[in-house]
Amino acid sequence: MPGTGPVAPKKSQLRIASLVATGALVSAVLVLLFRGELLGKGPAGLIAQGAAALLMVWARLTFGMRSFHAGANPTEGGLVTTGPYRFVRHPIYSAILLFVWAGALSYVSIVSIVARVLATAAIAVRIASEERLLLERYPEYAAYAARTRRVVPFVV
Repeated sequence: MPGTGPVAPKKSQLRIASLVATGALVSAVLVLLFRGELLGKGPAGLIAQGAAALLMVWARLTFGMRSFHAGANPTEGGLVTTGPYRFVRHPIYSAILLFVWAGALSYVSIVSIVARVLATAAIAVRIASEERLLLERYPEYAAYAARTRRVVPFVV
């Protein structure tokens, strides 16, 4: 029957969810930073965070001069599927997750874990919002999503 199934979120709702998630992500990272629990202490954490920083730079350079949109607005210029986007659909989010969680190797506290889980949840909301908007804007995104993992190459 019409009107009884789940209703797809509107663009404005997706953008609001993305804005809230961006605020949560920034808040979580700031909590870790101000507590001195963002950067790893040992070689494993620091190497992982260095790799995350390099991945983020590679992704930004590949993405080009497009601006960041806190509201998950797809940018003009077509779908980017080269560079790290060949391996994962969201390499910048992959880099953030790697950076944030690599620090967990050095700090085990309730606040630290809650902040990292909050950052992960915020990124999940941003990814879900962006993907819905990308599918609407770029129909070829469906084929790209079918062949490219979301965050971890060959896994997730």
